Amino acid sequence: MACMLSVSRVCQASRPLMSMLPRMLSSSGKVDLVVIGSGPGGYVAAIKAAQLGMKNDTLGGTCLNVGCIPSKSLLNNSHIYHLAHSDEMKNRGIDVGSVSLNLENMMKAKAKSVSSLTGGIVYLFKQNKVEQVKGFGSITGPNEVLVKKTEGGEEKISTERILIATGSEVTPFPGIEIDEQSIVSSTGALSLSKVPEHLVVIGAGVIGVELGSVWNRLGAKVSELVYFDAS
Repeated sequence: MACMLSVSRVCQASRPLMSMLPRMLSSSGKVDLVVIGSGPGGYVAAIKAAQLGMKNDTLGGTCLNVGCIPSKSLLNNSHIYHLAHSDEMKNRGIDVGSVSLNLENMMKAKAKSVSSLTGGIVYLFKQNKVEQVKGFGSITGPNEVLVKKTEGGEEKISTERILIATGSEVTPFPGIEIDEQSIVSSTGALSLSKVPEHLVVIGAGVIGVELGSVWNRLGAKVSELVYFDAS
């Protein structure tokens, strides 16, 4: 089974592997736990395991990087733009003058919000002696994970336990190919380079409604397509 991951390596031993990674490996060279995935399930599990005596590309998983956090950032900033661009501020006795959208800077603000939170996870890993190995992992045996590292090369990790917390992928639609240009996933919709004239959102879950609201506030016509059981 192949997975995209940041491997969090957690162990008990007191002998340091190197100065920046104290108490990582046991005397046998085998670690106690490999966590595949660095989202809310993965990084929380790795930190908790370290706290209980066991000693990910970007930490935080879907929610932090391409889900609820960046969506909320855009939702908040687009709301402010919408208020300033409408008569709402004037009706409140506030004259804001000429208002224009700088989408590039709005995206930078979103990225800054994400970066500040991922930095917090890095700090928690450091405080709890959890090592992060960046790359793509394959489970190659009952107690073995092979990591193709982001920076190149491979590393084989022997472990007592493997915890899989890789999250989910976008559900494919028959006959529809997501090219992240004219047809985008929710991830692509978080980073559009310009406001579309008309955006059709398939699905009305939380992220779909939030992103539809964002682009509507910024000037796009938005249509939400929802499936209902006729029975």
